[in-house]
Amino acid sequence: MKLRLSPQTILVLAEFLQSPQDWKYGYEISRNTSLKSGTLYPILMRLAERKLFETSWETAEIGKPPRHLYRLTPDGKQFAREHRLSRSMGRLGHAALSGAKS
Repeated sequence: MKLRLSPQTILVLAEFLQSPQDWKYGYEISRNTSLKSGTLYPILMRLAERKLFETSWETAEIGKPPRHLYRLTPDGKQFAREHRLSRSMGRLGHAALSGAKS
């Protein structure tokens, strides 16, 4: 799957890998990642369009607006784990090459 993985997108995926079964809402994700809504919501929409997230609306209490919830799909969990591993391997390879130059 071709998807632009900006540092912010990787941060969002990492946040979901903390508890991959849980539903999360935008404000919670924003608070935990320090991403502003103008950055976060386009990432969430892109990941949902690619079926990496499933979405749902939380039924709100009277007087509270409903919240849009997100969680990783099985494909999303696999994608996030693969990209976390590939980024870790890239950092290890870079560190090994940097050490070899010394």
